[in-house]
Amino acid sequence: MSTPDFTAQRTALADVVAIPVTPFGEDGRIDAPAHRVLLRRLLDAGVRTLTPNGNTGEFYALDPQERRAVVELTAEATEGEAVLIVGVGHEVPTAIDAARHAQDSGAQMVMIHQPVHPYVSADGWVDYHHAIAESVPELGVVPYIRAARLPGGRLTELGEACPNVIGVKYAVPDPVTFAAFARDAGLDRFVWVAGLAESYAPSYFSAGASGFTSGLVNVAPALSLSMIEALRAGDHPAAMKVWEQIRRFEELRAEDGSAYNVTVVKEALASLGLCRRDVRPPSSPLPSAVRAEVAAIAGEWSL
Repeated sequence: MSTPDFTAQRTALADVVAIPVTPFGEDGRIDAPAHRVLLRRLLDAGVRTLTPNGNTGEFYALDPQERRAVVELTAEATEGEAVLIVGVGHEVPTAIDAARHAQDSGAQMVMIHQPVHPYVSADGWVDYHHAIAESVPELGVVPYIRAARLPGGRLTELGEACPNVIGVKYAVPDPVTFAAFARDAGLDRFVWVAGLAESYAPSYFSAGASGFTSGLVNVAPALSLSMIEALRAGDHPAAMKVWEQIRRFEELRAEDGSAYNVTVVKEALASLGLCRRDVRPPSSPLPSAVRAEVAAIAGEWSL
């Protein structure tokens, strides 16, 4: 069997990879109308790569039926206007079921969340991703790497066994470690996505990344798109001007071990009247003083 052509998927990864929020209504359930509004806002701004069921979408706080609903709602709302990279994870059978559902729903790729398990060996990491990737050979597959322990050669091994593993969302907060890992694994074999968003994008691009993920894009898509344009053009000063604009917002998201990562984004959207601020445990609402600061930032961006 010939290997599918993943050119379009690789191109989509070399871009702003938006991680949409999952808005909740007053009843605590997914607010489908608000979700459609937020997705349309991203599309109208020019965002063309979306990851439903990413961490900014509160993947681990959604039940299986809700995760399926998010995928179906996103596919319906985008109607082919965007490339979808569906987040999948948990134990292998659940991840495989989610990957196949993503394929049936029209997604072009899946992003495999880092295994949440107290004991992860390098062999087990390869086996886990191999099982999921081989279950959907026609989909592009993107491992999400958040731990520095994995040697780059093990990703090479996975890529050799599974040609559909085409990109990597790398989220270790160390550009030197990233540069070494990417070269050990295969700089040109995979599309490297800076998985720590705009804050790390300039340094990761200098080391070989060609795309970055973003939760901030939900709030200010023009800023995220301006940064990718500057980075593609090699205009580092322009990229850093955007970095300066988004710095405080991203610092608030990163405080206390990223405890308010999603909360800050939803607070900004709430201040703009786009959805409720509600998040699910183990996330929590922002202190009132921080709410005011987030609203002020979002208000300046919306001018």
